[in-house]
Amino acid sequence: MHPSGILYVVATPIGNLQDISLRALDILKNVDAIAAEDTRHTSGLLNHFGISKKLIAVHEHNEHQSAGKLLIQLNAGESIALVTDAGTPGISDPGAVVVDLVRKAGVKVVPVPGASAVIAALSASGITQNGFLFHGFLPASGSARRRALESLKTQTVTLVFYEAPHRILECIADLSLVLGPDRRITFARELTKTFETFYSCNLGEALAWLEADTNQQRGEFVLLVEAPVEKEAEAIPEDAVHILKLLLAELPLKQAVKLATDITQLKKNDLYEFALQLKNESKHHE
Repeated sequence: MHPSGILYVVATPIGNLQDISLRALDILKNVDAIAAEDTRHTSGLLNHFGISKKLIAVHEHNEHQSAGKLLIQLNAGESIALVTDAGTPGISDPGAVVVDLVRKAGVKVVPVPGASAVIAALSASGITQNGFLFHGFLPASGSARRRALESLKTQTVTLVFYEAPHRILECIADLSLVLGPDRRITFARELTKTFETFYSCNLGEALAWLEADTNQQRGEFVLLVEAPVEKEAEAIPEDAVHILKLLLAELPLKQAVKLATDITQLKKNDLYEFALQLKNESKHHE
């Protein structure tokens, strides 16, 4: 038997039931009760694996109230598994409130990792950029959604969102509007299910792809928007290089760059970067 007085945070399949782990099945069989987002949905999962267990409803509308009741049971020495309808609890799903209260009360919380749509999507996307920011669901309101995207616009990592089918068209329109049509997006739709789809394109082309086939507007989405590609600095013309070298020989770097910008009308940042390169090269040759 597993130790008592433990809350197990158990990941369940996001589609394909075979994705449940052996450890998760062992935990679900041996705990005293299972706290579930939707008891009917979890009953189907448990029945599939021949598990019969007491179920407690813990969803977004009663999570605070249920957390207190679960804590009483845990303090009494019972072990409880916390699950949601699909994936990992607390990741754009109920569960974080319960875990927070239980941990603050000094009760042991044990993660039982498994399926997660965001990780599944990233792993099969082929995106090579380092790092990602998982935002979850954007606001349902258009104005609030655009404000949220504005705050994320300057991020230099892949942005990951969840989106529902009834909002996918307006969401993509706002992504293109705020982040720009040249950013690359990967759609990961209906992960691990029969009609699983991966498709990549520029944001400016995404809406047309969705509208061309209404079947692609169905199901749950993970949207992965890559960071903007850094543009290479334009080559500095030879005459500007000559001017910059002359100025650097007589003046401090910032002053030389300022004068070179005024004289050549080139971008200050480009001249500054080039001036730094010249300074570094001269140090190596000394």
